[in-house]
Formats: sequence, structure tokens, C-alpha cells
Amino acid sequence: MKTKIILDSTSDIPESWLEKYDIEIVPLHINWISGESEPDDTRNEKELKKFYEKLLSAQELPKTSQPSIVQFQNAYMRAIEEGYEGILVLTISTKISGTYNSALLASQEFDIPIKVIDTRMASSIISNMARYARELLDAGLDLEEVEKKIIDARKNKKFHAIFFVSDFNSLVKGGRVSRFSGFVGNLLKIKVGIYINDEGELIPFDKVRGYKKAYNMILTKMEEEGVKIGKKIGLTGIHCNGGEHVDEMYKLIKERYQVVYFDKSSTGKVISTHVGIGMAGFGIEILE
Repeated sequence: MKTKIILDSTSDIPESWLEKYDIEIVPLHINWISGESEPDDTRNEKELKKFYEKLLSAQELPKTSQPSIVQFQNAYMRAIEEGYEGILVLTISTKISGTYNSALLASQEFDIPIKVIDTRMASSIISNMARYARELLDAGLDLEEVEKKIIDARKNKKFHAIFFVSDFNSLVKGGRVSRFSGFVGNLLKIKVGIYINDEGELIPFDKVRGYKKAYNMILTKMEEEGVKIGKKIGLTGIHCNGGEHVDEMYKLIKERYQVVYFDKSSTGKVISTHVGIGMAGFGIEILE
């Protein structure tokens, strides 16, 4: 079966992966409180750089909103018109966004098989999951088998999202994470570690001062989450105007793990709004 994979734009997928793994993106929306127009989420690096500059100087954060049912219906229709016989949709966690509901409701209007999965994840780790899904599809598994494999893999901790933020208040203001006692991150050079738990929630786990300690914080959390040293892993580095921090952490990771694949991407407008400038981390797939 010829199957299209569709993600929402919070997947922050490396741009080259769109063609490589035959993936389409349905964008979320950005709305400035001032009423200033803002193009939808994008993978265009130049446009993202401009958006980062606007975030740095903004008095208030913009609002973000999920794609409409019609947007997903249009994406499904395009896939059908292009000859696809099935569609697999991977969305951001329902604990963070209502995107899954739009995708699911839209799927009910079509006769071809459409599987919509709440990944219980966010940002670049969804790209790792899409890569895995394409690998399964290419191996000849049908949509139902792929759906089960992805859900089982998620439950069995094959996928991890671990990162740090330099502006913890952005997450708090956006309502995507609670202000846990002891996790006030607005002090100079404080980096707050965040991971996504089994329920798809953003959870602060530690705070440190300075980047070198932040790098070690991420590596320590990888081990705590079951990414044991020496394992074969795949990585998508993710950052919000902080690619150098991904590069530095990657050097340390290569000393500890067998990295089978690695790519790097910038956060899109929606994720950037919530994590703030200076975020850096990884989507991690355990390959053995």
C-alpha cells in the first residue's frame, strides 16, 4: 500500500527529511496579541531567524493555535489525489495541543485507511518516530501493524525527548508546564532540564547554572531514562537559535554511544514560542 505520512508542524522535522521519508506537514498558527500578521509555522530557516528576533524583542508572547479540521481534510485529499492508498498521521501530544482531535475528526470523512496517532511527544522526537514508521512501511507492514508497532515502541521507551531551556518562564507563560517549586528559571545563566513523560507532559527535572553543566545534565538524564551507554541510537538535535549547544552535546554523546544517524533542526515558530530562545536538546531513538 502506498502510504503518506503526515505530521503537524510542531514536529520540527529537519527539512531534508520531508522528501527523504515522503512526509507532508500541516502547520499550526501564530497570532500576535497586537494583531500583527504572522505567516504559519514553517521549516524555512531564514524565516525562523526573523521570528526569533521578534520573540527576543516582544513585550508579550504570541498565541498559538492548532490546525483546523479543514486543513487536515485538505492534506488527506491531496494525498488521495496523488495516488496514496493509506495515510499515517503523527501528532503532538494531546496534553499539549488539540491538534490530534482535528486530525482524527478530519479522517472520519474519508474511505481510505487513515491512522491518527497521539505520539505523546513534541518537537523533533516526532521526526524520529516518522522515520521509524517509514522504515516499517518500506519493510511491507500494513497501516494497522505500523500503528501498533509505534504505540508499542513508545510504551517500551524506544523514543525520548530531553532538552534544556534558557528561559523557563516562556514555558510557564504559555501554560505548557507547571511552575514546580524550585524551578524558577529566570535567574542569569540558569538552564532548566525538561523531558516528556509517558503521559506526554513536559516535566522539569533539574536546573543548573551554565552550559557545560547543562550538557552533562542532558547526558545524565539520558541514562536515567534508559538510554544506556554503548547503545545504538539515532538523534535529531533540536534548538531555538542555539545550534552550537547541540553540536557540543553531540560531541559528548558520540563518546558514549553508537550514533547510527544524526540530523539537526531549528524549532519552528510554535515550539519556539513556548520553549524560548536558547533551548537545545535531542529527540532520541534507541535502535537496539
